[in-house]
Amino acid sequence: MASRMFQSVIEQLCEASQRTIGVIDAEGAVISCGSTALLGERFPDAVAAVNADPENPVCVGNRTYFALKGWNQTFGYSVFTDGTDEQALSICRMAQVSLNFTKSYYEEKHDKGTFVKNIITDNILPGDIYIRAKELHFQTEQPRVVFLVRQRGHADVAVVELLQSMFNDQQDFVISVNETDHAVICHVAPDVTGEELTQMAKDIEERLKTELFARTTIGIGTVSEHLRELADSYKEAQVAIEIGKVFDTEKTVINYENLGIGRLIYQLPTTLCDIFLSEVFKKNSIDSLDQETLFTINMFFENSLNVSETSRKLFVHRNTLVYRLEKIKKLTGLDLREFDDAIIFKVALMVKKYLASRESRMI
Repeated sequence: MASRMFQSVIEQLCEASQRTIGVIDAEGAVISCGSTALLGERFPDAVAAVNADPENPVCVGNRTYFALKGWNQTFGYSVFTDGTDEQALSICRMAQVSLNFTKSYYEEKHDKGTFVKNIITDNILPGDIYIRAKELHFQTEQPRVVFLVRQRGHADVAVVELLQSMFNDQQDFVISVNETDHAVICHVAPDVTGEELTQMAKDIEERLKTELFARTTIGIGTVSEHLRELADSYKEAQVAIEIGKVFDTEKTVINYENLGIGRLIYQLPTTLCDIFLSEVFKKNSIDSLDQETLFTINMFFENSLNVSETSRKLFVHRNTLVYRLEKIKKLTGLDLREFDDAIIFKVALMVKKYLASRESRMI
């Protein structure tokens, strides 16, 4: 991170001063430099000289060194420039000022990122949130939303870098929760709509797919008005992905606010679900229905219980579909052409899916 942190600034300083400028770490290794030939070189004599006088510029060989803020004998950075003349001294001083600012900016950003990670993972007491936010000059009351980006298949570390480039505002954060899960905490407008949030998530998915060929599922939490509500938004994004895996397997962007009845079923005890299924299917178990019958039922639901439209989509005669519906009625006691029975059957199918997902996780 340190080399990336300094490199862009150093390149601009080199271009402006027409001198070679670089940064060494506390072990004397060149980690960033305008001359790529020097990268990886070590200057142990320079480390000893900077350790002896970290508050002032020092000359070693044909270079001038000046420690950045926070230098000590085990950690820190020092800027250097070619030459030991007055101009080299002035350039080194100016470079130190610029890089100190860069270092402070990134350290503050990193500290804020750690702070945000502790909030969403419940690793900080509610009372400490206010204290830490004040120390970091962190705005507590601002609309924010959590996008949980979960990689499917092979985990690619480049995903984090691309997300950071997309959300590089100082108020936005990309937090790596584990190898596959990355939380994007994004500040939004107070009047942002669910459709706008969904579109933002789709844009993220498209960029990752186009540039990295990464397959992802993205959960969207509700908008939090206060910093302490970020943990709730993160948990909601997690729940959205988990419920989506059960009830909307084809969806790759799931908004917690649009989970519908799936959210309710997901919170039911399995014993209650078993009782419900046994009450609904008194004649025969739902398992007695073959795959063709289940496909017909799902197509019937997708076409709003319209017999003519469903038969057209299934490429069967209308009477054939009616025969199948009658067969389902005889097996289950439910007439899917009746709205109330259709609702019961739809919920029963979702409950069955939920129980199947619970069983697969226990295996």
